[in-house]
Amino acid sequence: MRSTTTRAFIALVVGGVLTLAAFLGAFFWAGVPDFGFVRTAERADSVRYQGPFEQAIDETRYLTNFIGYDVEVVSGGETFRGDLLEADEVHVTLQTAEGEVRVSAAEFESGLVRGSSYGRPDWGQKIFYFHVPVAEISFIVFGFAAFYSLRFIMTRKREYDTKARISMEVTLLFVLLTMATGILWTKAAWGVWWDWEPRLTTYFIMTLLVVAYFVLRNAVEDEERRALYAAAFSILGFIDAPISFFITRLIPSNHPVIERGGLEPPMLISFIIAQVGMIAFGYAIYQLRMGEVLLKDRIEHAKTLLER
Repeated sequence: MRSTTTRAFIALVVGGVLTLAAFLGAFFWAGVPDFGFVRTAERADSVRYQGPFEQAIDETRYLTNFIGYDVEVVSGGETFRGDLLEADEVHVTLQTAEGEVRVSAAEFESGLVRGSSYGRPDWGQKIFYFHVPVAEISFIVFGFAAFYSLRFIMTRKREYDTKARISMEVTLLFVLLTMATGILWTKAAWGVWWDWEPRLTTYFIMTLLVVAYFVLRNAVEDEERRALYAAAFSILGFIDAPISFFITRLIPSNHPVIERGGLEPPMLISFIIAQVGMIAFGYAIYQLRMGEVLLKDRIEHAKTLLER
């Protein structure tokens, strides 16, 4: 027992160090990919600079988005070029080299906007280094819970029920961490706190199943039936885990999927460190909780012997 507790504390320390290393790597070393672009009228020094852009305009109402840009307008067979001062459905006003020019929208034929394009960094992607590892651990520990539940049904040994219950407790912790980090990422990337897309929906169902497991355990008074019902429910509930994991690869989904070779070395290293750190955390939490339960059982057993 002492050696198990020692290993658990070592895993806890290792998990903390690796998670801190992953945090530093994610925020100060790993790059941030672009998920879009922004356009400006003037060129500015930036590592996100993508180059100049030109955009054709066929109606003056679209020019309202480009005030201050270098615009070339063809109207009445003439071409005017300058900085766009004003644009509406009546007039287009340019500041040309010869002075201010106003063009009637009725005579407008075409326009060409020129400017600079810059990448729009996906800062919400930083959450990915922690969201994905905790989600992976939630699936893995849920699998252990289902395995121990199956072992309990086959053997009816109380130790397997205890291991299954503790595994579900760890699963609940990582499920809640996954939901929290996922909601933050959804807000950062999609601008909303929640979206009923396939991955989020199936994982939310899995969260409800994990919570329902503990509701079921507290609802049944008989110890043997409680363990049996909980074991059966755990096995059935685990069916949702592979569905949630693979669903983004089976049907269209807005949820991003990591492709082979899709991460640059700094990103991949930070990601792997975070994964190992979360595995160490999961192992430490499970072993420490198991030690607590075994200690309580020993105390209860000692009380029983003393009462005799």
